[in-house]
Amino acid sequence: MSISIRPIQPTDCDDLKLILDSCELFPSELLDEMIYDYFNNPETEDIWFTTTSDEVPVAIGYCVPEKLTEGTYNLLAIGVSKNEQEKGIAKEMMHYIEQLLKDKGARILIIETSSDDAQFPARNLYNKIGYHQEAIIRDFWKDGEDKIVFWKRVK
Repeated sequence: MSISIRPIQPTDCDDLKLILDSCELFPSELLDEMIYDYFNNPETEDIWFTTTSDEVPVAIGYCVPEKLTEGTYNLLAIGVSKNEQEKGIAKEMMHYIEQLLKDKGARILIIETSSDDAQFPARNLYNKIGYHQEAIIRDFWKDGEDKIVFWKRVK
C-alpha cells in the first residue's frame, strides 16, 4: 500500500465527498463551491491537500491565510475517512501543512475546532503535536457548543 500527501486535483472531488460524508466534517454538497476558487483562480492562496492510499484519497485538508495578518494561516478543515482513522494520517497531514507553511515563510497556524465530544480526538491530537489552546468562545457553534482555538508557531 502506497501512502502519500499531495495537493488536491479536480479528479479527486468525488472521493473527497465520500470522505466528508464518512467523517462528517462538513456537508459534502458544500465542497464544489468551497473549492471552486482553488481550481479556477491561479492567484488563490487557498491550500487544499489530501492523503492518498494507492492514489485514492482517504483524507482531506483545507488551509487559508488569515486576512489582514502577516504570515498567519488557519486550518479550516482536516478529516480522515472513517475506515482510515487512528492510523496516524491526521498527524502526518499536520506535519505536511506545517512544513508547507514554513517553506512559504508563514509564522503561525491556528486551528478552530469544537467542544463537541466528537472532536475530542482532534483536540487531543493538537495538544500532542505542540498546539496550545488559546481561546474558547462560548456557545459559538450553537448553545452548549464552544469554539476552541489552538495556536502554534511554525516558523
